Amino acid sequence: MLTDKHSPQTHSRFRKILGAGAVIVLVSALGYYGNKMVQTYLGQQAINETGLELPTLDQALEIAKSSDKLVLADMSAIWCPSCRKLDKQVFSNEQVKTLINQNFVYTRIEYDSPQGEAFMQDYQVTGFPTLLVLSTKGEKLVQLPVSYEPMTFIETLDKVLAVMDKQ
Repeated sequence: MLTDKHSPQTHSRFRKILGAGAVIVLVSALGYYGNKMVQTYLGQQAINETGLELPTLDQALEIAKSSDKLVLADMSAIWCPSCRKLDKQVFSNEQVKTLINQNFVYTRIEYDSPQGEAFMQDYQVTGFPTLLVLSTKGEKLVQLPVSYEPMTFIETLDKVLAVMDKQ
């Protein structure tokens, strides 16, 4: 004889609960990965719109040595809305790009990469976007405040250059 906890109705309720839980998990996973794909697509579009060259950090350091420039390292995540905002509002600005190209070698380090993990450890980066000015030897000289206003960003870079010229 079946007890109440082993009745067909109990098994049916259990299957319904499991089915509903599986649907919730599936919809959540699809929502998460779908959103990440959309954010990644939008991030790649924003990066492309900057028109900045994207050497690796090692390449940027080599270029900086041969051209006697500083490195502007941008630790970002392609799916990060704040990073995308920085790309669209600041790095796409012609005056910002001119100042960067004249005085710095720009490099973007992607969070979701082996280089990103190493960069975060080496420079104690805890979030993104994080902007660092590095010497030609890769030494951290200054961490820049993140500004989404092109003119404020230009003023910050000018101050860094003025300090470096005095040294």
